Amino acid sequence: MMRFLAALLVLVTLALPRPASALVSIDVTEGQARALPIAIPYFAAPPNEVALGQQIASVVEADLTSSGLFRAVDRAAFISPTMGTADVPRFGDWRAIGAEALVTGQVVPEADGRLRVEFRLWDPLQEQQIVGQQFFTTPDNWRRVAHIVADAIYERMTGEKGYFDTRIVFVGESGPKTARVKRLAIMDQDGANLKYLTDGSSLVLTPRFSPAGQTVTYMSYEGAQPQVFLLNVETGQRQILGNFDNMSFAPRFSPDGRRVVLSLQEGGNSNLFEMDLGTRQLRRLTETPAIDTAPSYSPDGSQIVFESDRGGSQQLYVMSAGGGGATRISFGDGRYSTPVWSPRGDLIAFTKQGGGRFSIGVMAPDGSGERLLTTGYHNEGPTWAPNGRVLAFFRESGGPSGGASVYTVDITGRNERRLDTGTLASDPAWSPTRQ
Repeated sequence: MMRFLAALLVLVTLALPRPASALVSIDVTEGQARALPIAIPYFAAPPNEVALGQQIASVVEADLTSSGLFRAVDRAAFISPTMGTADVPRFGDWRAIGAEALVTGQVVPEADGRLRVEFRLWDPLQEQQIVGQQFFTTPDNWRRVAHIVADAIYERMTGEKGYFDTRIVFVGESGPKTARVKRLAIMDQDGANLKYLTDGSSLVLTPRFSPAGQTVTYMSYEGAQPQVFLLNVETGQRQILGNFDNMSFAPRFSPDGRRVVLSLQEGGNSNLFEMDLGTRQLRRLTETPAIDTAPSYSPDGSQIVFESDRGGSQQLYVMSAGGGGATRISFGDGRYSTPVWSPRGDLIAFTKQGGGRFSIGVMAPDGSGERLLTTGYHNEGPTWAPNGRVLAFFRESGGPSGGASVYTVDITGRNERRLDTGTLASDPAWSPTRQ
């Protein structure tokens, strides 16, 4: 990671951009029914790097179109499939094929072995440059640079942070349904660079990223009872969070990464506890004759949302992060579970079960404004992209040959997509934006 940080550097804005409000932009407040047509020719490159220029442009295009906010103009309509940054575009040509935004780019090998990747975002309607940036990196990091370019374009056009330079950790599943092997896996948000983190010899569940994005916490059935582990996904080093007398469930980091909140079994019930990762001291947060589990901190760390059957059915509750009195926030028909607080703090995502169907929905932290985004045979386990505009979840199909797959959907309920995980997959957790 540090090697990459040393190699990647935003040097300069290549020309002074005009204020975004004066140019073409996308309003994501209520979703985007019409995707913005954007033209992305291959990035210009010397003869021995032509393929790299094509690959970077293709990843940028795939990222932007996956958001549902952009529609790629067919390259077959371009006068030239490749365009560098040296010249000002012939804007009329791009308007003629319907492009309302244009990205040009350049890949330049440096004498020290690094690559310089630069791009410019143009508004063909106003005939102006919107933004231009350049980066240095090592050749093996070209995909990350492509994601960073896509993030820059997304932010400039929407006013929201991008989420393309991120990863997703999940449970990769294989084998027959009655004897499924479950391994911890990690990949880029677009499915690239898939890597397994455990060997499948033990069942794993509920992976969750730390705020720094280098460590995940998860459950593993390696011994007589499940234990919570911490795993550094960069080094592979791991450790047991603590030796608990009873089963432990649903660990999740605090926003500052210094604590983990989890559920510990107590007889037929379970309660919430918080562990300080520096001292390994455990603090009780709830004490009820009920099943309290699936805790998730608010972004400022002051509150926790969790699920509990203390009222007779599985519902969502919010309490202070220090424990104590909890307020029920879910009151619709059915059962609510797996709540997770949005990184923006404005919404709580959840799973809702009712009428033989499972839905993924969102509501305000006070329980108001409940909206269901997607419904299916078995949808579960929402996780937020770091910009709080997109959710990932898993959907399990029925029948003896059924299995789970990971999907994404935006908070308007539009643009539902199945991710390519290379195998059956469940319980995704989205990383923070990489540093």
